[in-house]
Amino acid sequence: MDDILLKNGRLLEDEFFSKKDAILIEQLRQLQRMEQTQKALSEVSGITNKAVLKHLVDLDIHPDLLATLALVPLVEVAWADGEIQTEERMAILEGSVKLGMGPGSVDHTLLKEWLKQKPSPKMLDAWIAYVRGLCEVLTPPERDALRDTFLTRARHVAEAAGGFLGLTSKISSEEEAMLKKLASAFAD
Repeated sequence: MDDILLKNGRLLEDEFFSKKDAILIEQLRQLQRMEQTQKALSEVSGITNKAVLKHLVDLDIHPDLLATLALVPLVEVAWADGEIQTEERMAILEGSVKLGMGPGSVDHTLLKEWLKQKPSPKMLDAWIAYVRGLCEVLTPPERDALRDTFLTRARHVAEAAGGFLGLTSKISSEEEAMLKKLASAFAD
């Protein structure tokens, strides 16, 4: 009888620890998936703030969505003065490749279309609404980090065409107005 009790006790113990191990293994897998998603988000967006990346993962923001979001400000700034200069086009395409959106990717194809034909104003409205909603759930430092990432890239595109022989501003008044409009999406 003692052997049966001891054997059953060991079976219960093994079962208990087997379930605990399974739970711990699943938690480890979830942590690894979260870290992989954070890394992918960082690569796509250029965001390095770990708190922002974790929050984006918690909000179920995926790299493909963030990649597309990151393109909108670039395209809007480039089209702000009514046309896209060659230098702006090159800056956007080079930047997109650095973000992992190389030729053949869906984002790259979409971007090339946006560079040929100005997107509908509804796209900018949707981007602003999405960013405002996202900012409602981010902490102020997270919001600021996200804003700085998007606006730094957009400013780089605006500066790409440069001024006339260094005599005029590198950024047109229309581009400057668009940068302000984009920044307003991050306001409190």
